[in-house]
Amino acid sequence: MMSIPVLLITQDDSLWQHWRKINAQSWAPARGHDLSDLDRWRQHGRSLVVLDRQLPKLPDWDDVQWKKHFHDLQIIIASIRPNDHEASRTFTAGSSGYLHAYSPIPVLESALQSVSAGSVWMGRSLVNRILQEIDRRLKPGQESKGQAWADPLTLREKEVAQRAAVGRSNQEIADELGITERTVRAHMTAIFEKLGVADRLTLALKVHGISAS
Repeated sequence: MMSIPVLLITQDDSLWQHWRKINAQSWAPARGHDLSDLDRWRQHGRSLVVLDRQLPKLPDWDDVQWKKHFHDLQIIIASIRPNDHEASRTFTAGSSGYLHAYSPIPVLESALQSVSAGSVWMGRSLVNRILQEIDRRLKPGQESKGQAWADPLTLREKEVAQRAAVGRSNQEIADELGITERTVRAHMTAIFEKLGVADRLTLALKVHGISAS
């Protein structure tokens, strides 16, 4: 299997040394130093990028420049002081992921794998906030509309999926249903596979009958 090129943009040598520890059999890291490197990366037909939030003189997340910067690229924003509010703003601007800059290498690689496959990567707390907001905004009974999504699932899997779709953690689902967290994880794996989804956010959209396109 060929390694996937990933552009790691930072002016912090320590951060670069941390990021470059990613598995060379899976990833081909290249270093960038500023936003101008995005155009070069795009011109070479490559798309995967990790961008250091602490890069000097970055535009505000509301700046229209980001539309150009994110165009045709899958960019993960990495911050040494991550927070849900900024994460939401980066996704609105067009990013594909948001994480702690010094996340353990396995976490960074999971994020790269997820984003390169077309999904988004965000912290669990933000995912739960979004799921809860989706549930809060829906009219009573709207979720039951279009129950075809549950056809491939067992009754227990449906119960787990419905709870995951409104932001319940695995442990909360386990407590509510009187099963172990390990069993919940097994159900979630089966649910993702049967419904063809890669994350809880996409699952929630399917359960609530919202198009992800």
